[in-house]
Amino acid sequence: MLSSRVARIAKSSRAFSSLSVPVPKFDTVACVGLGLMGHGIAQSAAQSGFNVIAYEEEDRFLESGRSRIEGSLGKMLKREKITQDKYDEIMSRITYTTKVEDLGTSDLVVEAVIENMDLKKKIYTDLGQVCKEDAIFASNTSSLSITEMGDVSGRPDRFVGVHFFNPVQMMKLVEVIKTDHTHPEVFDAAKDWVGDINKIAVSCTDTPGFIVNRLLVPFLTQALLMVDRGDASIKDIDISMQLGAGHPMGPLHLADYIGLDTINNIITGWVEKFPDEPAFVTPKCLTEKIEAGDLGRKTGKGFYHWGEGDKRGEAVE
Repeated sequence: MLSSRVARIAKSSRAFSSLSVPVPKFDTVACVGLGLMGHGIAQSAAQSGFNVIAYEEEDRFLESGRSRIEGSLGKMLKREKITQDKYDEIMSRITYTTKVEDLGTSDLVVEAVIENMDLKKKIYTDLGQVCKEDAIFASNTSSLSITEMGDVSGRPDRFVGVHFFNPVQMMKLVEVIKTDHTHPEVFDAAKDWVGDINKIAVSCTDTPGFIVNRLLVPFLTQALLMVDRGDASIKDIDISMQLGAGHPMGPLHLADYIGLDTINNIITGWVEKFPDEPAFVTPKCLTEKIEAGDLGRKTGKGFYHWGEGDKRGEAVE
């Protein structure tokens, strides 16, 4: 017992040698993927004075991302939160490209593509070949292993997780995740950058779901299991957590907002990878909703019925 404890202490406090190539000053930030999360990260970086290279593999996705950014900044302009000159300045900092080789000059590369490990591994294999030696890689994954991605990148000591929350432009929290291989200087630089774009960084190791989702998803799962057992109605479960625990919305309401497919993907991955963890289980009602195509607010129905523009919904009973 003592020897294993000593080994754990030694591992957690193991000394890192100096980086062979120092951490660069983050002048140019690349954003790989301009979807729901990626466009917000690109916009936040540009608003904070960083030069941004925005990358998508296909023109249609690139233009969609550009439109999202223009639309978001356009709302700020209309509400007089920024001036026309500021709008133009922010947009001038963003370069859009479909050529992966254009990312080669980036100091920090933030990947925000869909939660598919095979796709992410391919991206990091490609990035490892085109990006400069001192570039830092960061994944915005919400549930996948940072360590696995770091291994295929060819630079695990220069790899972190930076988990943003939706909508990125409004949400202040960013989980910064380190692996056993992440160099402390790299980790500190990533946390400093999060502060530089006016977000609040919290630190976490590469544990399933990091901090928020590791606590939130099992909480949502327990609410879904109550539905399976018929313990209480959807409406009463949600009202109870709002009025009894001070939550802004109940767990089933929140699940519809997040997207039932997103929650299912996270749970399915955890169940497969950690079969002995009792907190990771797939509720029957979730599977039934997925099979029916009822994915929550984005499809108009989940545990609630949602009309166009509806922010409250009506519980499905």
